[in-house]
Amino acid sequence: MTHTPPQARLIAALCGTAFAALLTLAAPAAAQPTGGHDHAPAAPTQSAPAATEPPWTDAEVRRIDTAAGKVSLRHGEIKNLDMPPMTMVFQVRDPAALATLAVGDQVRFTADKLQGAYTVLQIQKRP
Repeated sequence: MTHTPPQARLIAALCGTAFAALLTLAAPAAAQPTGGHDHAPAAPTQSAPAATEPPWTDAEVRRIDTAAGKVSLRHGEIKNLDMPPMTMVFQVRDPAALATLAVGDQVRFTADKLQGAYTVLQIQKRP
């Protein structure tokens, strides 16, 4: 037969008490009596937060593929994508925007991941 030290019994008792307290606090509000009120869910008090625009990133145009609607950019950090500076190819949401670009142009752009592809949402030449 095993003997349990008093400290271990105390710790086990405290853990059990803490667990029971958490279960009591976590009981769903729906389980509480409503006092005869309507059981319809309450209306939300806040609207969903508005989607924020992705931040602008500086880049240099390296290649343009108008037929495929893609552009290769040597870009700085893209914070919303947690992407370090690098050179890579992006899809372009509006391929018509490529008509105003030339290799070597300094630009700023916004990008996001749409349907699994890194996509330029907006692109502008920098002065």
